[in-house]
Amino acid sequence: MLRLHLRKESKMDVNNVEYPEEFVKFLNASPTPFHAVKNIKDHLLQHNFQQLREEENWFSILDQGKGYFVTRNDSAIIAFVVGKQYVGGNPFAIVGAHTDSPVLKIKPISKRTNEKYDLIGVECYGGGIWHSWFDADLALAGRVIYRKDSTEGYQLETKLVDLKKPLLKIPTLAIHLDRDVNQKFEFDKENQLLPIAGLQAKQVNADAHCPAQEAQSDTFFSIKSVVERHHRDLVDMVAKELEIKSEQIEDFELTLYDHKASCLGGLHDEFVFSGRLDNLTSCFTGMYSLTDSIQEGKDSRCVKVLACFDHEEIGSSSAQGADSNFLPSVLERLAIPKWHSQTDTEALGEVNLMKLAARKSFFLSSDVAHAVHPNYAGKYEVNHKPMIGSGPVIKINANQRYMTNTPGLVLVKALADRAKIPLQLFVVSNTSPCGSTIGPIIASKTGIQTLDLGNPVLSMHSIRETGGSDDLQSQIELFREFYQNGTEILESGYVKT
Repeated sequence: MLRLHLRKESKMDVNNVEYPEEFVKFLNASPTPFHAVKNIKDHLLQHNFQQLREEENWFSILDQGKGYFVTRNDSAIIAFVVGKQYVGGNPFAIVGAHTDSPVLKIKPISKRTNEKYDLIGVECYGGGIWHSWFDADLALAGRVIYRKDSTEGYQLETKLVDLKKPLLKIPTLAIHLDRDVNQKFEFDKENQLLPIAGLQAKQVNADAHCPAQEAQSDTFFSIKSVVERHHRDLVDMVAKELEIKSEQIEDFELTLYDHKASCLGGLHDEFVFSGRLDNLTSCFTGMYSLTDSIQEGKDSRCVKVLACFDHEEIGSSSAQGADSNFLPSVLERLAIPKWHSQTDTEALGEVNLMKLAARKSFFLSSDVAHAVHPNYAGKYEVNHKPMIGSGPVIKINANQRYMTNTPGLVLVKALADRAKIPLQLFVVSNTSPCGSTIGPIIASKTGIQTLDLGNPVLSMHSIRETGGSDDLQSQIELFREFYQNGTEILESGYVKT
């Protein structure tokens, strides 16, 4: 099939990176938060960042002018660059995002059958537009924990798996049997959102008890084995992908995703068609802007931070969510008197340094924003209709669902003016409820001044969303300017908070 390339000009940064094309690759390689964090890690390692572990002492490791990162649960990551002129108590310039999206996840006991079909029990994660999952070709990906040796002890290994194959389908009911389907599509999420996995007659390995457990009939098992709780053929497929035996698998977390590849679209490749734009968009733009910042020759007095959390779509209350101690604990370990003189060290102390740093710092909470929908324009506030391709959107809400205030807006406007990046403003209509992000959570936990913004998308929370390819570079350049000059502008007194 002939593909037309009609974009007026290629969006490319100073390092000759084609952002839209690289973003599509990133999306296709990141079907789950685990995969997204792995890909962010790989990008950081390529740019000479060093991995840290929370259980280690960082005091002797950290050095000025270098980049580091730490993960939690393999689904959240915080990366940072310590400025060459940084001392404890200086500000943090933070960009925050989240790695998760509304999806269907396989239940702990997923094996179901009906009318000679093999079905998969799934659980709804987040506030998805679940009708968009019907009739899509669905693949599976996730994290697997298995025994390295199936006969000796519990030497456990964790690996990621991506079964890049259309395995499942949630079929709609034919219109002949539901004449009103086009008027209102309603369904039972427990019993009618079940993916079909195959025909029982085609089973290669009949669903049965685990041979290893049968051989040890006197041994107590607190939970049934994976091959008992899930269809054996599915477990065998996961094991084959990992080149292990099915009986070695202790457990897994598998997520459904749209097998159709992410891609550029539109007459001029001005769109990105994909799932998980909310919020891998901000993870991608934050990642590139941070690694760009470590290559700058300019000496910096701040620490530049990228924080990508899990579980935003379900409220952020987890050990790896924004409502955890993940970010505060990392910042506290950086606000240390390591680079002060001995006299200063005795006078200051870590707690006071963190308090000083918090009031000098700034947090850009980046999550996708609502682009105006041309077929539903009446749903939007008349003067606040963000357009795809017209730059990042500053999100404002009087009820503090977003953290933007006037001083923060003035600061970001100053950064955008310097970088020549167009900005848009969004306020939800009084007739609609307003969503929220990690911004209010981080602001209330740390006291750091915060602003909410994001790139505009259509079909937010659908299995297939639409974003703008040109907006990627706009956001990267804005974040780059923020990392370079944001805290310096604050410290100069340009904006009083």
